[in-house]
Amino acid sequence: MSDPTPGTPAWLAQVTEEIIDPERPIVDPHHHLWQRPGSSYILEDLRGDTGTGHNIEKTVFVECTASYRTDGPEHLRPIGETEFVARIAVESAQGGEGHSRIAAIVSHADLTLGDGVEKVLNAHEEAGEGLFRGIRHSGAHEEASDALMIPGRAPAGLYDREDFRQGLRVLGRLGLCYDTWHYHHQSLSFAELAQAVPETTMILDHFGTPLGVGPYQGKREEIFDQWKKDIAVIARSQNVVAKIGGLAMPDNGFGWHSRATPATSDELVEAQKRYYLHTIECFGPERCMFESNFPVDKLSISYAVLWNALKKMVADLSADEKDALFQGTASRVYRI
Repeated sequence: MSDPTPGTPAWLAQVTEEIIDPERPIVDPHHHLWQRPGSSYILEDLRGDTGTGHNIEKTVFVECTASYRTDGPEHLRPIGETEFVARIAVESAQGGEGHSRIAAIVSHADLTLGDGVEKVLNAHEEAGEGLFRGIRHSGAHEEASDALMIPGRAPAGLYDREDFRQGLRVLGRLGLCYDTWHYHHQSLSFAELAQAVPETTMILDHFGTPLGVGPYQGKREEIFDQWKKDIAVIARSQNVVAKIGGLAMPDNGFGWHSRATPATSDELVEAQKRYYLHTIECFGPERCMFESNFPVDKLSISYAVLWNALKKMVADLSADEKDALFQGTASRVYRI
């Protein structure tokens, strides 16, 4: 009999752990939902994860190019994703005690529309049933994209474009936030972007994704040393909040997705604690929020084990600091 496929329930079930601090309230500010041919992650799957023992009270959906409209103007097609998630969010709110609810939606819009993006944002607002909070227009660009399992879609130099920056200013004027995702070698460009548009709250996803595959394989320490410096530079911009998690993606290069068994919480802590603690030190707990990045990180670790690891990493912090990391920062930034 062959080994279970990584990411499947049978594979993840090989590692089970007692839930740490099960009563602690948690807001998970980063998960996806999609329904595509041959692949889906919908409310049933999300509940299967959030219901594994930790006290996940609320979640935030972040765009993943799912369920776009198939006709109409190109710039309005992402509204279909907001409509899709808003319907699921209504159902999630009817789950009753013990079920988390989707409390906010981060959608996609082409920010290079500049001032013209406001019409798209208004359409998201209308479709979001009161849950629309902001936009993610990722800047992730990697020349060696063939080496990546989940390559970014952005053109080179997106952060430097004036039309893109003007779109970001529109977000700030409307009280909406900006989520981004990019790779480690783009972090200083993002720092310049944050300084150029200080009026907009920006959320740095996934630590700036330090890569560990392709041309970056075997260079972890070199990349980490530069990453530490870049994170400190980004943290100087008070309009940036760090969403800390998403380091168990295959492209981070830790290799758990190719093992016979998923990672344990102790393995994740040993491999990644320094990234978390450095970011918390630079930004402060009040500007950091833990995230799951599910189901993408499910290729390496189960939901319950992941949150155990996050709790272990900050066991020595104060009660107020933990509250900020696990729910306070996310609740404030996403207004939930």
